[in-house]
Amino acid sequence: MRFGVRIGVDVGSVRVGVARSDPSGMIAVPVTTLTRDIGHRKDLAQIAALVTEWDALEVIVGLPRSLSGREGDAAVQARKYAVAIARRVRGVPVRVVDERLSTVSASRSLRDAGLKGRRHRPVVDQAAAVVILQSALDVERASGREPGSLVEPEEAPERPSQH
Repeated sequence: MRFGVRIGVDVGSVRVGVARSDPSGMIAVPVTTLTRDIGHRKDLAQIAALVTEWDALEVIVGLPRSLSGREGDAAVQARKYAVAIARRVRGVPVRVVDERLSTVSASRSLRDAGLKGRRHRPVVDQAAAVVILQSALDVERASGREPGSLVEPEEAPERPSQH
């Protein structure tokens, strides 16, 4: 297992959840929810600042695939976001990992903890980022391999074919 803090990111159309791991890579904890700022990209700057602040080993971005494994619009947007992060944090690897059902799982956990409706909206993105990052940490610990696939800053993600 590699040593170093990992940053987990759950990309939504309105908000971005952020989590981080402890330096040993054992446990993920919630950090913050950022507002997507498509115009000025302040959210990307905030993520880059967190990467620097924690001297992160890597950034893990959730890739929302359908249950069948297909990549729709949300996955295309998540890939574009991961590339944008990679451009901001050159030298720090950015990886995308399958995140099927992370938001569902996070919402269920929050509901089970007594947070419902409007009260859980501000933290569901953070909780989803925790689910994504914890899953990636668990996969690495079990397999001994880095999770997901590496994102290159020069990638220009295109919409997958629909056939």
